[in-house]
Amino acid sequence: MTTLTPILSKFWDHPHSWTLETYEANDGYKALKKAFGMEPSALVGMAKDSGLRGRGGAGFPTGMKWSFLPPPDGGPRYLVVNADESEPGTCKDIPLMMAAPHFLIEGVAITSFAIGCNHAFIYLRGEVVHVYRRLMRAVEEAYAAGHLGKNIHGSGFDLDVTVHAGAGAYICGEETALLDSLEGRRGQPRSKPPFPAVAGLYARPTVVNNVESIASVPPILLHGADWFAGMGAEGSKGFGIFSLSGHVTRPGQYEAPLGITLRELLDMAGGMRDGKQLKFWTPGGSSTPLFTAEHLDIPLDFDSVAKAGSMLGTRALQIFDETTCVVRAVDRWTDFYKHESCGKCTPCREGTWWLKQITGRLEHGQGTEEDLEKLLDICDNILGRSFCALGDGATSPVTSSIQYFREEYLDHLRHGGCPFDRDASSLFAKEKASV
Repeated sequence: MTTLTPILSKFWDHPHSWTLETYEANDGYKALKKAFGMEPSALVGMAKDSGLRGRGGAGFPTGMKWSFLPPPDGGPRYLVVNADESEPGTCKDIPLMMAAPHFLIEGVAITSFAIGCNHAFIYLRGEVVHVYRRLMRAVEEAYAAGHLGKNIHGSGFDLDVTVHAGAGAYICGEETALLDSLEGRRGQPRSKPPFPAVAGLYARPTVVNNVESIASVPPILLHGADWFAGMGAEGSKGFGIFSLSGHVTRPGQYEAPLGITLRELLDMAGGMRDGKQLKFWTPGGSSTPLFTAEHLDIPLDFDSVAKAGSMLGTRALQIFDETTCVVRAVDRWTDFYKHESCGKCTPCREGTWWLKQITGRLEHGQGTEEDLEKLLDICDNILGRSFCALGDGATSPVTSSIQYFREEYLDHLRHGGCPFDRDASSLFAKEKASV
């Protein structure tokens, strides 16, 4: 049985976990002082040796991304933290910033020193105003304590941190759309190359990393790359936050080594609610192909999940029991992707619209069996042809649900509507209105 590894979540239950006082009482900012005694190149090497892969979904090696920056040319270079968490089911970065924001801020300072950045940006989803306020307060505390600003701890290193609240576009979670939005333009993905490492924010060398990726840097530096690499699986080192939501007894954040299975996590979470049976689940958010009960023992690491036909993504484990209509779930996800398409490229703009028309029709028992083939054909014309990964992600629940639950789609046609009781899948019992 794999055990939990509370590191980033170690003191989330403290009454004032978000304060600088609590963070410093738990070894906070010791790693930053250690970093100033090292060469920046050694910090980049440490990130590589640890095996840390990006925690934002793609899983690209973090140290390698840092090393892609060209040699210094006397001009500015930037670190941008992608805190635009907004995919259905994904809910790890916002709790982390809410409960322990100084992990992120210390990680920003260490990473900035490693890559030669003197101005870092945290791009936060604008709707989470409570998190924005907490993050701003944490930045103020860090400045007042000398962890940010001029000549930090007498090192000669200067760093300013700007927290920027976006306007709520899911597309701004794509790194180049985020950069355009940060520059004041409409958030739409850029053509690559050039990649951000060469020409990113303000056309200068830029590293874009996820919140959890950067927050993991201080513990790695404090305890060593070997300590981090000693956890997890081959090719997927370290720990991560697994977000269990939906039909589980105790939904929440479970911090564990990569490679843990859903069966183990479900045991920790008290199993399925009311003893019901698992029907389907997402290993990495709504943009990843669905899994079923037959995948309960798949190790949740990048390679094992990919081999099984899905993606680890952001480890957003949405759990659905037997009361849930898979067609309705996919229809609602598709509605989200259609709404959030930025419209820049035709495959995504037109394709997601048509996916929504057809899934909506099927959910209401209309259309024909040929519509399933039409859905797959549209997905085939979006996948790999859209400007960014939003279009690809929109196809994942559609194709995987038809693969595993084709008969359920056909049942909608046979019944002339959805055969499921919507109230039964609700998390909370609905009271009947009195007459």
